[in-house]
Amino acid sequence: MKLITFIIDDDLVSQFATRYCIQQSHGNFDIVTCSSGEEGIQACFSSIEEQDRLPDIIFLDLVMDGMNGWDFLENLKNLFKGHELPSVYVLSAFTNASDRAIAKKNGMISGYVDKPLSRSYLEKILQEEERKRA
Repeated sequence: MKLITFIIDDDLVSQFATRYCIQQSHGNFDIVTCSSGEEGIQACFSSIEEQDRLPDIIFLDLVMDGMNGWDFLENLKNLFKGHELPSVYVLSAFTNASDRAIAKKNGMISGYVDKPLSRSYLEKILQEEERKRA
């Protein structure tokens, strides 16, 4: 089964690097890229409509104009009650140490990684996802 994977990041270079890393892995993915939190929420609604489920994995930048990553998480939790929520991995430059500390404590965040996503970290994520689905 393909893993539906969203990349929500307003930095096009980071989007490309994350997509490339995922495509080079041995996983089977449907990848959707979104340039804002608002676009990510709309893509979640589309995923429910088209595939009757939310994405399996979301790679989320925290610092974006408009709806930032924190606001996206709050909207995801509130708008999709009753649905299995995705594993969210924060993909950020973490220039703010308090963001990293808050991310560690947030129950919706499965993990966090400094940009760019590395192949070894992606493999850890895939192993965790396999365990969850077994």
